[in-house]
Amino acid sequence: MKILEIVGTNAPKSYNRLLLAYMQKRYGSANKEISLLEIKDIPLFNEAYFSEDRPASVQNLYDQVNAADGVIISTPEYDHAITAALKSVMEWLSCEKDLMYQKPVMLVGTSLGVQGTSRAQDNLRQILNSPGLAAKVMAGNEFLLGLGKQKFDEQGQLTDQNTIDFLDECFNQFLELAQAN
Repeated sequence: MKILEIVGTNAPKSYNRLLLAYMQKRYGSANKEISLLEIKDIPLFNEAYFSEDRPASVQNLYDQVNAADGVIISTPEYDHAITAALKSVMEWLSCEKDLMYQKPVMLVGTSLGVQGTSRAQDNLRQILNSPGLAAKVMAGNEFLLGLGKQKFDEQGQLTDQNTIDFLDECFNQFLELAQAN
């Protein structure tokens, strides 16, 4: 099984990147290849580039999403929404016909505040449900990690066992969704 993780920010330091790196290390195995995709080099969406002068970073995005059995997106929350960089990535993805159609997607996120990324995940879920994407977003198990700075140790490991157990439960539900697809 191939799983693609998308870092939902172009910021150089991100607890969401740390979360995905943790998940990659914890859940990757011989039968679960998990790769991490940075979006910092993907340009802002421009319809003029869609067909003829498609940037290599966008083609790489398409190729990785197409090859994946499932996608995990980790988003920070900026002003109750996803980042502009991640929104642009969603716009690129929505223009490639059927690329995300019914693709299993798990949303995760961490922030410095106490609410985690609840509003950003709602925003992203709404975008992923749009006709251009029509992804199969995992329902019911939302991983919202508040106070992210306090939840990781210096080695990038989650420190709270209840948080780890809940992440395990969410990831296992995602695997069931991806395997059923």
